Amino acid sequence: MIDKKTHGIVIPVMFLICIGILMVYSSTSLMSTEKYDSAFRYLWRHLFTIIIGFIVMFSLAEMDYHKLRVFVIPLLVFSVILLILVFVPGVGVSAGAGSGVKRWIKLWPSTFQPSELVKVSVVLFLADYMDKNEWRMKNPKYGIIIPFCVVAVFQAIILLQPDFGAVMSLAILTVILLFLGGVRWRYLSALVLLSVPVIIKLVWTVPYRKDRLIFFLHPDKDALGKGFQLVQSFIAFGRGGIKGVGIGASKQKLFYLPELHTDFVFSIIGEELGLIGVSAVLALFIWFFVKGMKIAAKTEDSFGYYLATGLTMMIVTQGLINFAVSIGLMPTKGLPLPFISYGGSALFINMAAVGILINIQKTLNAKQWVVDRVHYPRRTGNR
Repeated sequence: MIDKKTHGIVIPVMFLICIGILMVYSSTSLMSTEKYDSAFRYLWRHLFTIIIGFIVMFSLAEMDYHKLRVFVIPLLVFSVILLILVFVPGVGVSAGAGSGVKRWIKLWPSTFQPSELVKVSVVLFLADYMDKNEWRMKNPKYGIIIPFCVVAVFQAIILLQPDFGAVMSLAILTVILLFLGGVRWRYLSALVLLSVPVIIKLVWTVPYRKDRLIFFLHPDKDALGKGFQLVQSFIAFGRGGIKGVGIGASKQKLFYLPELHTDFVFSIIGEELGLIGVSAVLALFIWFFVKGMKIAAKTEDSFGYYLATGLTMMIVTQGLINFAVSIGLMPTKGLPLPFISYGGSALFINMAAVGILINIQKTLNAKQWVVDRVHYPRRTGNR
């Protein structure tokens, strides 16, 4: 179970989950009443995901993280299968009628987004791969070509859904981990530069992505159309001010701000809890980041170091992107705010990641206990 020395990573997560429960109810109660004639429908689903998430989190916290290496290849294969199932009629679920966007598969009583599992699969694969090939990561073949070919398979399938945000998240996460794994910076820089024309083409040749970029730069040009969501997000933050309008008093949730319980829940936090609430959420993510990186830094084996770093960066990077999108620093990406947004797949996967981090921390604590017992044995008998 959780001990005192793992509280550092658990406490910020618990606070964020509690804030999420509060904000999910506040942002969905009216919508839930209109749609299901019950103000609690979305909240019950969210709580169900949290319960399952806790079960998985505590289970992984008790499982030696080294045993996860056995599941690297099976998990990669399973992730590919789930991604393909998204396109199977009757199994895959569209975002909306005629949208052409398929990112989920049906799972009672909700849906599951395979691209969220892919992030953990890729982190686990890279941690295992870099540990086994640590001495030759400076070689372009092993440091760049092989890992990026594996990641590119997932990116290609996800791009067909389409989910450009998930593709970019995987790319950022991979570059960070490979850099920490010892890949020469000049190789990574060359790869990034070569990727720029591809990214531009993928954005500029797809109308809705192009529109997102244009109206991200100038949302006021079509404030009632394609720039509507970002403008309404700005209004939410503006109304919140320093102290906020109070929990439940948001006006933007009155069907003004789209996706307010998922991608733009941070905007509702800004409106109802103000700058104080926003700062508190940011502080909790910083707390989580610091504790996660401390766990990584203290881990003696390379696999644990890469795994802890990758899982921490996976969660924090997604949080930073969500913050940036909500305040207009990045185009809309469709990424939920970890532990807070209505969940779903992301909440479940992030809680599972925290379970692994807890286990790495507990392993460190156990090793330290052994060291203390060897050097400072407890006195018994004669004093």
